[in-house]
Amino acid sequence: MTDIFSLKGKIAVVLGGAGGIGVGLAKGLGRAGATVIVSDLNQESLDKVAAAIAEESGVETCGLTADLTSEESVESLVNAVVEKFGTVDIMVNASGLNLKRPALEYPVEDWQKMFDINVRGVMIACKYFARVMKEKKKGKIINLSSVREIRGYTGGNSAYVATKAAVGMFSKTLALELAEFNINVNCIGPALIITPGTIHIKNDPELAKKYAALIPMGRLGEPEDLVGTCVFLASSASDFMSGQTLFVDGGLTAK
Repeated sequence: MTDIFSLKGKIAVVLGGAGGIGVGLAKGLGRAGATVIVSDLNQESLDKVAAAIAEESGVETCGLTADLTSEESVESLVNAVVEKFGTVDIMVNASGLNLKRPALEYPVEDWQKMFDINVRGVMIACKYFARVMKEKKKGKIINLSSVREIRGYTGGNSAYVATKAAVGMFSKTLALELAEFNINVNCIGPALIITPGTIHIKNDPELAKKYAALIPMGRLGEPEDLVGTCVFLASSASDFMSGQTLFVDGGLTAK
C-alpha cells in the first residue's frame, strides 16, 4: 500500500522556520521525507535549524531569509526557492506575534504591527507561493491559526484573537478561490504551545498548573503535538480537505 503520508519528493517551505513552532513543523516535514526550506529573518538561526533537520532526517534542506511583511522580500524568496528546487509543493506559514495590551489602552501602532505580521504576512506569502502552485495545479498551503480564531480570551489578547480570526476566514475564502487549481488551503489551530517565548509558563509550577487546568487533557501542548496534523495536511491524505481549521488543543474547543 502506498504511504499516503509520505512527503518524499516534495518541496516544503516553512515560514517562521526559526521560531519554536516553525522549527518543530520543519523537522516533522523532514522526517516525512520532504526537502525543507526554512525562512525567517535571521540567517544564523536558520542555518542551525537547517543543519539540525539534515542531521536528523538526512533530507536536503536550507535556510533563506525573508521579511513576510514585504512583497519584494517574499517574491525574492519564492524566486530563490523555484530557481534552486524547481517548484514549491507545500507552504507552511508558522510566523506570528502576540503583543498583549489592555483593550482600552491598545496602541494603534502595536495593533497595526500585529496585523502586519499575523495577517498581512499570511496574505503576501499565500499570494506569491500560490502563484507557483497554480501553474502546476497542485499544492498545499497550511497557515497557523489558533483556538483564538473562534474563542475570545482575556489578558490583553484583543489584537491576537482578531488576527487569528482574520487568518481563519482568509484561509477559507482562499480555499474557495484556489479549489479549481487543486490547491488545498487549511489551518492548524493550536491551544497554548510551549516555545522559547512561553517556556516561562512551563518553568513556573503554579503557572503551568493554572494553564494546564484549562485543557481537558490536563497538560500543556508542545510543538511535536502539531507535527502529525501538519504532515497530514501536507500529504495526499488530505487531498479532499480544504478551507478547514484543525484545532489541536487537548479538547479545549470541545468545551
